[in-house]
Amino acid sequence: MTTRRDFLELSAKLAALGIVMSRSAPASAAAGDHGMTYGVQMFEVRKQAETDLAGAFQSIKDAGFDNVELYPIAYHQPAAQLKKMLGDAGLTSVSGHFDYTGRDRSVEYAHDLGLKYLVCPMLPQNQWSSLEGFRQAAAYFSQWAEATHKAGMQFVFHNHDYEFKPIDGSNGWTILMNNTDPSLVKLEFDLFWLTTAGQNPAEMLRRYANRAVLVHLKDRTANAPVSYVPDAAATSYCTELGKGTIDWPALLLQAYQQGIRYAFLDQDDTKIPVDESMKQSRAYLTTISV
Repeated sequence: MTTRRDFLELSAKLAALGIVMSRSAPASAAAGDHGMTYGVQMFEVRKQAETDLAGAFQSIKDAGFDNVELYPIAYHQPAAQLKKMLGDAGLTSVSGHFDYTGRDRSVEYAHDLGLKYLVCPMLPQNQWSSLEGFRQAAAYFSQWAEATHKAGMQFVFHNHDYEFKPIDGSNGWTILMNNTDPSLVKLEFDLFWLTTAGQNPAEMLRRYANRAVLVHLKDRTANAPVSYVPDAAATSYCTELGKGTIDWPALLLQAYQQGIRYAFLDQDDTKIPVDESMKQSRAYLTTISV
């Protein structure tokens, strides 16, 4: 239960972000819906999904989540069968990640799944080191996004940290943003990776409010260094929500106030069993009023 002290502390943080919070009308009530929908990006359960996809879905449900963001590991079967598996587990899905190299099939398959968001999670590594590589990606995204839009969905790009590495006085992120249409290429902000790259998540949410439609959640341990490489060293600083340094109450409320309605747990690595990790993060989310 939120105490008066909790409310005042959170209100002060949000005031600094230019967001007003009403004690009498919570953000979810004011918007006329049920607040933020939390789900799990199934990359978190990838090891189980490799051999037991139905069991992986059930693990997500058992951890207290009703929504899953799909991943290519699940796309080896017809869309109708995958939808049935989700329904059997009591899950729904509005978003799915699709590989950069699988563009041509992705739009049709995502449409058949009934998704709202088609997400590209990463560029090929050979395009990370030059601005030209990001320019090529921007052109590729523009074509992909146009096809996605025509199919009635939104195209979304998910960040890591490599996009922010300084290159020739600029960086890949700037190239992607300056060379794509904000009305077509939307963003799924991974708040852990933004922080890892030395970015301010609140500032980035605010700056790209016209693009940000989804967020990814995983906490970050204290004293983690800035990194521009999404490798095992960087993911070793992942931890369960509420155990690290990221200000989730303020960021999630800010995201909600900006119109974002879906937030997906996506802890790349866990030091405890994945099922228990998901349950701990879900329990933490119940303490946040969004």
